[in-house]
Amino acid sequence: MHTDNSNTKRTGALGLYRHYLSILLRSKMQYKKSFFMISLGSFLASFSVFLSVFFMFQRFSHVKGYTFQEVLLCYSIVLMSFSLAEICARGLESFPGMVRRGEFDRVMLRPRSLLLQILGTQLDIERFTRVLQAIVILIYAVTASQVCWTPLRIAAVAFMLIGGCALFSGIFLIQAALSFFFLDGLEFTNIFTFGLNEHGKYPVDIYGKGVLWVLTYLIPFALVQYYPLLYVLGRRQETWHAFLPFAAGLFLIPCYLLWRCGVRHYKSSGS
Repeated sequence: MHTDNSNTKRTGALGLYRHYLSILLRSKMQYKKSFFMISLGSFLASFSVFLSVFFMFQRFSHVKGYTFQEVLLCYSIVLMSFSLAEICARGLESFPGMVRRGEFDRVMLRPRSLLLQILGTQLDIERFTRVLQAIVILIYAVTASQVCWTPLRIAAVAFMLIGGCALFSGIFLIQAALSFFFLDGLEFTNIFTFGLNEHGKYPVDIYGKGVLWVLTYLIPFALVQYYPLLYVLGRRQETWHAFLPFAAGLFLIPCYLLWRCGVRHYKSSGS
């Protein structure tokens, strides 16, 4: 992506990112019909998942003790977290193709943060319809559930959203970093992005103790979804559960170190 250095060299990282965002918005608005059709398709894709939850609860009154409203609360938080991460970190998801085509060489020559440039190459703005859908579902779940809302429980929901977004962004960063070592890409990483988004609509303890252990100690998804959700629903009284999503911030550290390791060992594909 070409930018005018005279306009951006004196701006900080945030200013440059806004500049990238402005360019991408203008480019997408050149094809308005395509933009709205893709946005509609994104909405319908996630809405079909909501319908699967809705129709299942027409048949069953609860899933392992969780009511329809409680599952919707969990689902809306995960959907919003993943959608925000997908919008902002889309450049990381498509980064393996950039490495294969040798385009990363050009990025390294620019006197700007590598990660900032990668994040600015693509923004999946069309996914905003998923965020709107998640907001609507979240509002319904909050009002219809039997939760006794306190300031800390409200804060816990906000922490879950922020932590979930950070966690998914970290997994996207791992996927990008691995492309330095495997030029063909690693499709199994989609298990931890799209897979967690798909199966994260239910509290993860319904999948068994083994899955819960993996998603607690290896990929800390349960720390941003399951344990704080138990506190919000009143099933756990320990207030420290509300702050577990901040562990996602610690998860970003090894993700970034893996990225830095990949950059140091990068060799051009010669494309």
